[in-house]
Amino acid sequence: MKVVLLRDVPNLGRAGEVKEVADGYARNYLIPKGLAVPATEGLIRHAAETRQAAEQRRVRQLTSAREKAARLEGAVVTVQARAGQGDRLYGSVTAQQIAEAIARQLGVEVDRRRIELEAPIRTLGTHPVRVRLGPEITARVQVVVEREA
Repeated sequence: MKVVLLRDVPNLGRAGEVKEVADGYARNYLIPKGLAVPATEGLIRHAAETRQAAEQRRVRQLTSAREKAARLEGAVVTVQARAGQGDRLYGSVTAQQIAEAIARQLGVEVDRRRIELEAPIRTLGTHPVRVRLGPEITARVQVVVEREA
């Protein structure tokens, strides 16, 4: 039986794809759970249009991520933090603080969840930070932590 997937189904396919599955699998699992509907000509056409729109959206996001990566690669961002003796910080510099500094100093909006810290930044100085902008697109930013005046 041909079905159009409404949601991603592990080991079967992504939303919008038309798949040939066993009748029982479709009737007893996919259709009742709302994961798929029986394929008709109109649904197959609609699925193709949806897939095409999703591909265009993915290409736009990839282009945007590459542009951001080009602007961020090798950039230096300064973050001020309170520090005690021995250049140890009170607390640590968070991904949120780094994201705000990038937005303020470089004009590039980055989600804090995209910033990958290998270890919490707890000392003054320069620290390399990786920003994951897409599936295979990352940029390295140097974060300079200075003593708060």
